[in-house]
Amino acid sequence: MDLAFNLSSLRRTAAILERLERALAVNIRLHHADGMLQAGDIFLFNHFARFETFIPQYLIHRHTGALVRSVASAEFFQQDDRFSRYLLGLGAVPNDHPRLLPFLAEEILRGRKVLIFPEGGMVKDRLVLDATGDYAVYSRSARTRRKHHSGASVLASTLAAFKIALRSVNDDDLLHKWMQSLNLSRQELLTALNRPTLMVPGNITFYPLRVDETALHRLIDGFTRRHPQQAEELLVESNILLRNTDMDLRLGSAIPADGRWSRRGLGYWRTLLENAADLDQLFSLDAQHGPVESQLVARQLRHQSLALRDRTMGRLYEPTTINLSHLAASLLHYRLTVGQPDIPRRQFHHALFLAIRALQRSPEVHLHRGLVAPERYAGVIDDSCPGLTDLLDVAEASGVLERGPEFYRVLPKLKEATAFDSIRKENPLGVYINEAAPIKAVAGIAAQALDEAAALDDQTLSHLLFAEELKALAWARKHFAQPRFADINSQETASQSALPFWLAPEKPRRLGVLLVHGFLASPAELRSLGDRLLQRGYPVLGVRLAGHGSSPWDLRKKRWQDWLASVRRGIQILSPFVDQIALVGFSSGGALSLICAALHPQKLAGVVSCSAPLKFRNANLAVVPFIHSANEIVRRLSNRDGLVVFRPNDSEHPDINYRNIPVSALNQLRQMVEELKERLALVKTPCLLLQGSEDRVVDPISATLIHQRLTSASFRRLQMIPASRHGILNEDLGGCQQMVIDFIESLGGDDNAVTVCPGTE
Repeated sequence: MDLAFNLSSLRRTAAILERLERALAVNIRLHHADGMLQAGDIFLFNHFARFETFIPQYLIHRHTGALVRSVASAEFFQQDDRFSRYLLGLGAVPNDHPRLLPFLAEEILRGRKVLIFPEGGMVKDRLVLDATGDYAVYSRSARTRRKHHSGASVLASTLAAFKIALRSVNDDDLLHKWMQSLNLSRQELLTALNRPTLMVPGNITFYPLRVDETALHRLIDGFTRRHPQQAEELLVESNILLRNTDMDLRLGSAIPADGRWSRRGLGYWRTLLENAADLDQLFSLDAQHGPVESQLVARQLRHQSLALRDRTMGRLYEPTTINLSHLAASLLHYRLTVGQPDIPRRQFHHALFLAIRALQRSPEVHLHRGLVAPERYAGVIDDSCPGLTDLLDVAEASGVLERGPEFYRVLPKLKEATAFDSIRKENPLGVYINEAAPIKAVAGIAAQALDEAAALDDQTLSHLLFAEELKALAWARKHFAQPRFADINSQETASQSALPFWLAPEKPRRLGVLLVHGFLASPAELRSLGDRLLQRGYPVLGVRLAGHGSSPWDLRKKRWQDWLASVRRGIQILSPFVDQIALVGFSSGGALSLICAALHPQKLAGVVSCSAPLKFRNANLAVVPFIHSANEIVRRLSNRDGLVVFRPNDSEHPDINYRNIPVSALNQLRQMVEELKERLALVKTPCLLLQGSEDRVVDPISATLIHQRLTSASFRRLQMIPASRHGILNEDLGGCQQMVIDFIESLGGDDNAVTVCPGTE
């Protein structure tokens, strides 16, 4: 069997995988400390899907340039065909190779890396703890649970002992002997001997886990009926590859394999090194047979190897990337475990929110980016988070959850035993629960979060939600300050504070005002109006629309629905302190306010829409969808972000607005306008429309069209402002700020409220 690397195959495969990484829907992220990839010798990973075995090898080679040996199942090499030779050329070694461990040790001494999956097979159920809390995985061949295979630790312990022993003897003749045996130069061998032998545990986590039928699965329906085990694997892996899935590979801290050897033990080793012809003899030491010295060394090596194996087992799961599904499933599991299967929906969603915040303060827990970026998990509070909705749909469809209007009921199936080869399909939440079980902080947070959620009042929640809004901006600014965004960021001119603001008078009225800024701007755009409303006793919240005030790159990733969600969160924050709310929106903020009034009119007293668009002056916006589509195609098929990713913006207020407009955001703007057209007839609240007569951005006819379509509004008034500027509300042209104040005064809310708002900016 030829185990030589085929460098041309390696290069071609790396190029193909790089293209596939962009073209497929799986998002691969490698998390590691600086220098870890270069320093590590033996990399250990957990095993959940067949295709993943190629990924760590590819990533290690891409980041270090080192050649990587991967231990693979012998089933792939039963025939001497093109595929088996291809795998061998990439660095694969059959797990039944007669020289497996000595060969891998030789490769490490030559500076190569080794990749091993110590679980010994796919752990489909992710169950790695037994009933006593010890680490154990299911063995298909033995049909029982067992510890990890010890091959990796035997390799590391024996190689480390060999290095220590050969270094300690300080014998040139012995060194020369092993130079010849290993076919290494003196410098190469000395360098290898002085390197510590490091094992690096790594964890692969997929999110989300989907089991919907895919086109590929349906295409080979006949095969799937005849081979149910392979069908289940195809179902899971096709969902990972063809639908938007995050694959996080996270390396833990390195584990040195250097065991302790007494002076007598090193003496035994010298004898072994003198008598052994090659590494094969060192790896075949027998604790029961042979010279006494070799038996003693073999026993010591076995003791060190098993201890090292036990250390690495737990360390393999510590880097698990905890995601939203882990937390939600663990909360439901806890309620069932304590005999309280019914949980109020409100309490569950609040507990999930509190659990996320608590885990963010746990440095030992590695969180998925969906639990770090506040905008990603904001919707868990009101059941509007897509990832959570999908999980609850899966839970209901798989028979582990019932959803009522006020309560969730966790069903016994969640804890029932499920067959190893079907659990991913029949009980995905059970897989999430098992995967999170080794992370003690996750299990410990469930009871605390549920108790705190039961006692959480609305005003306290509002304080927490506003803190999340501040955190969201800080996170976005930090994330988009990375060097790859610098070219666009360096062109930006905005200098005014983009923080959302919360203003509260000493004696607040019962009517609150939510200010919604426009496209490309920030809350600073309406701050002067907010200050005037504050002076008149109105509680005021200036919301920041998602993607704004941070970086144009941030806005590039947002949808108009994300902007609407920002408005709804503002309403939720302000609501516990007032009886009613008036929405005041400028430009796109006005459009969002009208859409919100149509879809979510509860507690709304009225809407002021200033310079909202239905038509634009710039005719080039008509081609935006085509440019956006071209950008997406280019992004998928190349390493470029698109053909035309940003367009320059000649802003009236460069100290507030972005200078660069993402083409994708312009496309979202068009979609928002189409939504506005469809929703205007549903608006029933009183409406004031303000529009500059010679607006250079929004066609002034927009206001007339909006006014005509507000057929259900209880009151509607259109006021044209004699101005050629777009930003009439910010600049208070024609006294339009006073018009807004007068309209809000007409809505009522003159009496002082019972509670006092916090007045936070």
